[in-house]
Amino acid sequence: MELRVLRYFVQVARDESITRAANALHISQPTLSKQMKDLEEELGVKLFHRTNYAVRLTEDGIRLRLRAEDLLAMADQTMSEFRNRDQTISGELRIGAAEAEAVRVLGMTMRKLADRYPGIVYHMYAGDTEMLKEKLDSGFLDFLLICEEPDLHRYQALTMPIDDEWGLVMKAGDPLAEKESVTLEDIASLPLVVSRQAMHQDLAHLFGAAAHRLHIAADYDLSHNASLLVREGFGYLLTFDYLVDLSEKSGLVFRPLAPQLRTRSHLIWRKYQIFSAAAEVFLNTLEKGLSE
Repeated sequence: MELRVLRYFVQVARDESITRAANALHISQPTLSKQMKDLEEELGVKLFHRTNYAVRLTEDGIRLRLRAEDLLAMADQTMSEFRNRDQTISGELRIGAAEAEAVRVLGMTMRKLADRYPGIVYHMYAGDTEMLKEKLDSGFLDFLLICEEPDLHRYQALTMPIDDEWGLVMKAGDPLAEKESVTLEDIASLPLVVSRQAMHQDLAHLFGAAAHRLHIAADYDLSHNASLLVREGFGYLLTFDYLVDLSEKSGLVFRPLAPQLRTRSHLIWRKYQIFSAAAEVFLNTLEKGLSE
């Protein structure tokens, strides 16, 4: 499987048309059609649903597109690093991050580097932690900020100096909003909106055997979207402080859990990882900042 063919495939997937993709790639339509059929034969799967008007990806096609875009991004990044090795430090840095206050620490480091190394471009990725770990393991990501204890058999890690406090986001007029904090007994019967990661990892860690008593009404990927559900009167958002808009106009308030529950974040990277110049200077600057 050649990178050139993967680029062709991704272009067809984006355009949903052999004709438009061929024009964008400056090759003939028959050549592109043959390349796609050869790719299907090489992989032994059907990648497209073809009609008279468009081509749509099959499930296998969607899976290949995700892999292909990661591979092409890594290939482009590698080429850029070698082309610029004799120039000032520049290039692309890919960082995955859970929603956490510690992202501010990454931002502080980026700000410190901005004037000295303006050629460094940062790509931030969010999503399910396990999915982001796969991208880290494959080499697509340089670093990953996680809100859980790192597996030190697989990764090296830096502990962030900022942790996050758990609590409940609710409408400002809710009776619970009159309390300074909320307890497990307060929330046990409430319809809770929680992140997918919390569903699979955090709740059992935070509440132990009592986690099964919680009523989970919905789960989510993005805190902002979840807060909109709460604003419309659907459920209570169990989350970290500072992740959603709590201004007066939002109509929402945050009340911490009691006893207090906090989660510490860690920046992780693969053991024995070979860093690009941009990744190395970023990590060195971050470590220096944490030690000061």
